[in-house]
Amino acid sequence: MFEISDTQKIGVGLAGFGIFFLFLGMLLLFDKSLLALGNILFISGLACVIGLERTFRFFFQRHKVKASISFFGGIIIVLTGWPLVGMLFEMYGFVLLFSGFFPVAINFLRRVPVLGTFLNLPGISGVLDKLSGDSDRTRV
Repeated sequence: MFEISDTQKIGVGLAGFGIFFLFLGMLLLFDKSLLALGNILFISGLACVIGLERTFRFFFQRHKVKASISFFGGIIIVLTGWPLVGMLFEMYGFVLLFSGFFPVAINFLRRVPVLGTFLNLPGISGVLDKLSGDSDRTRV
């Protein structure tokens, strides 16, 4: 088992609040201030969880330059007053940046007791198989 430091616990909380404020900002018709607050909290939470150096290396890898420019460009566009356009850029960058994590997250969510039953339904399972890149998954 591994130890979780206090900084990592704070980072999980910051990232959680960041996602909450992003969701709330989109729910309230792309409120600029909530989206900006959510972006700042999410990035600072990510930096607390994995560390500043690893965060910097994650965003500025050679093969992720396009995704990072899109993600951070979307944040700048949100801050300048175009929240809808900025969130579109940001979502595109987010999908490109974190697409390697999607199969791990989907397989983890499939093992959660109640949610796993829902995610293994025939229609939903097919969509998730395409997202995770696991088209020939054996169903149990």
